[in-house]
Amino acid sequence: MKTLQAVINTPLGAAILEGNHHGLRSFKLTAASRENTPIPEVLREAADQITEYFEGKRQTFALALDPVGTPFQKKVWAALQDIPYGKTTSYMDLSRQLGDPKAIRAVAAANGRNPLWIIIPCHRVIGSDGSLTGYAGGLWRKKWLLEHEQPAKQQSLF
Repeated sequence: MKTLQAVINTPLGAAILEGNHHGLRSFKLTAASRENTPIPEVLREAADQITEYFEGKRQTFALALDPVGTPFQKKVWAALQDIPYGKTTSYMDLSRQLGDPKAIRAVAAANGRNPLWIIIPCHRVIGSDGSLTGYAGGLWRKKWLLEHEQPAKQQSLF
């Protein structure tokens, strides 16, 4: 089946979406400036939901996903989808959740190979000490995404 592609602009750069009738296969951000492209019908819902996320109108995604990966990677990516909006977990906690605390490096590697940035929220995984460790899109994007997902702070009246 042919994979279709679209480019949409986001606050973090141009987003490249790839997918087909089975679902969204890839969503990545690029620093390169690109023009928006026509959005194929099979990618329309994904583009709309991603736009809503960046506008602060969406906290979860309801999309058919079709990422390519090993069974272990897919297991890690499924666990990432259980991390609630506005929350974080550590690589250690994630490896424990998956049943093998010694698999922390394998979990981190699978996290880094996530082809569906933001939609499968790998940015919500941080170091055990609370540090922003590793993000394929750059730590500045990870920081932006985590701040974007925090509840609005009340402004000072004075």
